[in-house]
Amino acid sequence: MEQRRVGASGLRVSSVGLGTMTWGRDTDEHEAAEQLEAFLDVGGTLLDTASSYGDGAAEALIGALVGTAVAREDVVLCTKAGARRSRAGRSVDASRANLLDTLDASLARLGTDHLDLWLVHAPDPGTPLEETLSALRLAVSSGRTRYVGLANHPAWTTARAATLLEADGTGLAAVEVEYSLLQRGVEREVMPACEALGIGLLAWSPLGRGVLTGKYRRSIPADSRAASPHLRGFVGPYLTDEAHGVVEAVVTAADGLGRAPLEVALAWVRDAPGVASAVVGARTAAQLRGSLAADDLDLPEAIRAALDDVTAPGAGYPERW
Repeated sequence: MEQRRVGASGLRVSSVGLGTMTWGRDTDEHEAAEQLEAFLDVGGTLLDTASSYGDGAAEALIGALVGTAVAREDVVLCTKAGARRSRAGRSVDASRANLLDTLDASLARLGTDHLDLWLVHAPDPGTPLEETLSALRLAVSSGRTRYVGLANHPAWTTARAATLLEADGTGLAAVEVEYSLLQRGVEREVMPACEALGIGLLAWSPLGRGVLTGKYRRSIPADSRAASPHLRGFVGPYLTDEAHGVVEAVVTAADGLGRAPLEVALAWVRDAPGVASAVVGARTAAQLRGSLAADDLDLPEAIRAALDDVTAPGAGYPERW
């Protein structure tokens, strides 16, 4: 698997990353170990998780595997902080206190003294951006992470953060955003901002939350995310007539190439300009191997152009004057 630089930084990651949102909840320790082995066997390095995944269970499971099933230096550990669960439900808290407390808890669960990449999970309108960035600076200067970035932030915040962190040499290495043939909104401003500022892009859910696999074309499988009580709302927004049309276009392209729809959808994101890594998640190792099979697929330009046309995001003022 190709190893790519993350933007202008010295960090390198595999072109496909392993997402762990289901680990410790829908994916048990045996399936997780099998997934990790399959991922490493093809040259994968980027392990992507978050403090909120399974309320820390995903990080704990990674911590149990790293150092036993795999050497720490053979993986790139990326986790996120700022999304938390309280009695009132899930909320965002990117305050310095919460971020640093969460970072220390993440390191303990992961069984390591440092991360390779640490991201703020989501924008927090209740905390000044400068305060949030002060936590990123301290995390780097204290050695608790090598690189920092943002996840799910708008372009203006990304640009402002990059400018402020550049001044003292901390730097903003990466942004992680949802990007797929069903969600191309980041092309309007986030991706141009990343290109201009030398920031690498990690694309989460490149398979359109599983919809681009084609599994939902006729019905909702009983063992799918859309049938899961806690993930139904995650998949639901893409079970629409508009999304169905995109899925059919991907299936047609896949049939013409003799490949699986998920391979076409993943290759389209993985090789899009500015993408350092496409992060895929799976409940089982068998599902993950289906995604890893796309490693040798280079989409013909004609097919990429056709999919671009079918799924092009709308643009208006001020992007188009």
